[in-house]
Amino acid sequence: MSFSYTNEKRAVHDVNFTLEGGKTTALVGASGSGKTTVTQLISRFYSPDHGDIIIDGTNIKDVDISSLRSQIAVVSQDIFLFNGTIAENIAYGQPDRSFKDIQQAAMIANADGFISEFKNGYEAEIGERGVKLSGGQKQRISIARAILKDPKIILLDEATSALDTASEKAIQSGLSRLLNHRTALVIAHRLSTIQHADHIVVMEDGEVVESGTHEQLLLEKGVYEHLHALQFQHEEVRT
Repeated sequence: MSFSYTNEKRAVHDVNFTLEGGKTTALVGASGSGKTTVTQLISRFYSPDHGDIIIDGTNIKDVDISSLRSQIAVVSQDIFLFNGTIAENIAYGQPDRSFKDIQQAAMIANADGFISEFKNGYEAEIGERGVKLSGGQKQRISIARAILKDPKIILLDEATSALDTASEKAIQSGLSRLLNHRTALVIAHRLSTIQHADHIVVMEDGEVVESGTHEQLLLEKGVYEHLHALQFQHEEVRT
């Protein structure tokens, strides 16, 4: 598929790959390579200029948009939170879910600990856009919301970008449970977080340039291996 936001350069060009059912596919590449555009196309925030997106043999253009999105949970760096309680924000779009369900989702996302530190716990008001929460706390609320939704398809777009390394490690087990047996597309700058993905797709300038497992891509000594080497060197310098 191909898509452009304007009549100028295409954001993605002739992109073609398969998300295997029940498995995790990672999408990696430098900033501006088209990764986020792909997730927006899957959610039908935009439609491809050319080509199609097929889910379970059905073109998503032929599916009611509300029905499509009810089966997709998106966790991104742009988190939507509103002026309400923590519980209300976790249960956004699912007002009939029980407190037990909400708390269980928060526990899986490793959010229950910091929530319990608030005077009113799950009934604590978080302010407009979650102003009373840190970036990492907002991310964990967003992940808890996705867990509660129990979707068939997960789109994680830089989902742990606001977390420091310690916080990121703290929620990896929760993310693993969220992704288990679901079709998932994961975007991450930290390659260490997607090394165990079932399949990795590498993008550059809006095109797919490599694909394979972590081990296969390292052996190819191409774009992925270069990105991996740069990050490894950066982490060594920091330590």
